[in-house]
Amino acid sequence: MPTSPLPPQVSPPGFALSPALPHQIGGAEVWAFPVLPGDDGPLLGPGADEAGDALGVDLLAALEASRATGRTGELTSVPVGGRTTSETASETTSEATSDGAADGPGLVLLVGVGDATPTDFRRAGAALARATKDRASLATSVPAIAPVEALGAFVVGAMLGSFAFHWRSTGPKERPVARIVLAGVDDDGADDELARAIALGGAGWRSRTLATVPANLKTPAWLAQQAVEVGEAAGLDVEIWDDARLEAEGFGGIRAVGGGSVHEPRLIRMDYTPRGATKRMPTVVIVGKGITFDTGGLDIKPSEGMLTMKRDMSGGGAVIATMAALRDVDCPVRVVGLVPAAENAVSGSAMRPGDVITHFGGRTSEVNNTDAEGRLVLADAMAYAVSELAPAALVDIATLTGAMKVSLGQWTGGYFANHEGLADHVRDAATASGENVWRMPLVADYEDKVASAIADGDNAAGGAGAITAALFLQHFAGDVPWAHIDFASAAESPADRHEWTAGPSGWGPRLLLTWLGSDDPLAGIA
Repeated sequence: MPTSPLPPQVSPPGFALSPALPHQIGGAEVWAFPVLPGDDGPLLGPGADEAGDALGVDLLAALEASRATGRTGELTSVPVGGRTTSETASETTSEATSDGAADGPGLVLLVGVGDATPTDFRRAGAALARATKDRASLATSVPAIAPVEALGAFVVGAMLGSFAFHWRSTGPKERPVARIVLAGVDDDGADDELARAIALGGAGWRSRTLATVPANLKTPAWLAQQAVEVGEAAGLDVEIWDDARLEAEGFGGIRAVGGGSVHEPRLIRMDYTPRGATKRMPTVVIVGKGITFDTGGLDIKPSEGMLTMKRDMSGGGAVIATMAALRDVDCPVRVVGLVPAAENAVSGSAMRPGDVITHFGGRTSEVNNTDAEGRLVLADAMAYAVSELAPAALVDIATLTGAMKVSLGQWTGGYFANHEGLADHVRDAATASGENVWRMPLVADYEDKVASAIADGDNAAGGAGAITAALFLQHFAGDVPWAHIDFASAAESPADRHEWTAGPSGWGPRLLLTWLGSDDPLAGIA
């Protein structure tokens, strides 16, 4: 079905570093300062005293009047008698004015940073981003009190807290602040940390955008075209399987799931090779579920269950966004990203309960639940990876089971692993990135639940749903170190909360990039 093209979208804020404090920076429309809890009341961070003197405002009194505590993300707004309308963001520079003072802002924001952990700075960044939408420029000394890794967290929070998506005829309802100056930062490592943070935040932004695009545009072919475009820009090799090639090469899972739709399925392959790679360099494969819309198939979902199903390709979006940013985080190993993309629709050609399908490589699955389709497409891609790519590690990521949300609630993804070293990498990357996960057990006693009387496996185990889904997939990992990340629990934010904006979360790229951009992603594995 034809649709109008996606209108131009807003962009994340631009960032600049400056050793000057906000009151010394010309043209900033908003100044922001950190607030720390103190035994005798909240404490203001660098530049606040000087700013108060320059503006003739008692900022500490403003804190006291608002009963501020300095808790993370708490905002105190102080309107001041400076400029009150937006001007061009290009006015904001990192240079101090000749007399040490600058044109006054229209607003001062005081933001709590709590215990000053990376998570606190990430949330403070998001709070400031929300409070400065439709502004031209912000100069803030919050990063001046942050260790280098927390400076990056602040930037990621400010980027993702700014996220917006629209399909309005009149344009976006609001825009992110155009430019953020990280004031009072004079650290040799800050430039590198800023660049890395922009890569992580940008990947999260891209993943969130892909997940938010409606399914009347986001077909498997459209998703594949996005991979081609971002892959070309990132210097990746990209290969696309169309339906005829999928049939010829035996990808029965992808074709069965996509067989009910007028939009034919695709398999997306993206290859990253680091500079100076040798033939002996190991390969990591990441696989993302790419169901562009999930009706449930003939086991159809209730209407309310479909409302968020345009984002059932969030795992695939995370893989595409991760692949596009690998060079920016200087990933030291080969990485292949695979996205099996299909629309699970209802029609006369849809797969039926009781059908038996043959996956890539020959293993068969009895389909006793057409709404357990994600594992069927992942199985094909995983089997291909093990057979054709000889990976040193294999990770799949998917919005796979409602059972995971029952287990872990709204904000934490679950993961399973057959290798302790890989499990440690996932855990550590989650902690560092702020995309939280909890390890779940691969309970061997449940294997009988994924057994079929007529095929090699059954996709509708029932009971312990997240675990049995993982057990189903484990058969396709062979003896390769493998981790399965099920983030159906974290794929949708019901409201704005910290760096998450209401709607599809775009969860996953920060975790994957933190792992793959580490010094040795395969330490303890290969």
